[in-house]
Amino acid sequence: MPRLGAHLSIAGGLPRAVDRAQASRCDALQIFTKSAGQWRARPLPPDEVALFRRRVEETGIHPVVAHNSYLINLAAADTALRAQSLAALGEELDRARLLGLDGLVMHPGSYTTGDVESGLQLIAEGLAELLRTRRGMRLRILLEHTAGQGTNLGHRFEHLRTLIERLNGSDQIGVCLDTCHLLAAGYDVCTEAGYRETFREFDRLVGLDRIKVFHLNDSKKPCGSRVDRHEHIGKGCLGIEPFRMLLNDPRFAGLPMLLETPKLDTPESRRKSDADPWDARNLRTLRTLLR
Repeated sequence: MPRLGAHLSIAGGLPRAVDRAQASRCDALQIFTKSAGQWRARPLPPDEVALFRRRVEETGIHPVVAHNSYLINLAAADTALRAQSLAALGEELDRARLLGLDGLVMHPGSYTTGDVESGLQLIAEGLAELLRTRRGMRLRILLEHTAGQGTNLGHRFEHLRTLIERLNGSDQIGVCLDTCHLLAAGYDVCTEAGYRETFREFDRLVGLDRIKVFHLNDSKKPCGSRVDRHEHIGKGCLGIEPFRMLLNDPRFAGLPMLLETPKLDTPESRRKSDADPWDARNLRTLRTLLR
């Protein structure tokens, strides 16, 4: 069976995310290791790191992955922004390694004032530089397939193939597929035929073995909209059937499948329970689809 989980808050300290995952009956977990909207990151105290790692081991929640900051853009044509992005991504890799995480999910980047080819080249060069200075790390960099808003790269499978080829097929590079992004980018996984064709195409261009994580989100916007708006499971343009097919696809058995759906997460709800009620509802919906 796939390992179901969610992206959960680190408010109150990193170990609290593990507590929330346990309360929500998560098998797997995604976190930020720092504020996603800030460049600066507070140092990780050794006692907090130790408690986080101990709680992960005690609960058996795995894999645990991080998502990188939304500010990072390795495809930026502006040299100062790109240098800042490289430094920030390097720091996030180091934080994830310190915490013993299995992967760091990252949006490839946006080419802004350049073009697709120059943007992909900048991303590949940046990742190659980071990997050279971190040889032998167990942690994988997971390129997230995007919805294709604006000048975002990574919304075509060809983009992911190009990046992996330019990194010489490094086994430290994996892929994260998001169901909302697939639909928004124009991959119609709503029908059985469309689902089969989408993954046949992915296998041909990238290889199914590169998929290490799924994000499970319905979409507020229709196929090909290239607009990234997540919705609760079964309440959007995807509906229930794509999730049923994915959850029961033997090719993806054992992979983490993580919610990034809207939350009720408020100070009041956190005081009452570690479990977000919408996460609990979406996880229950997913589990009813398992055969």
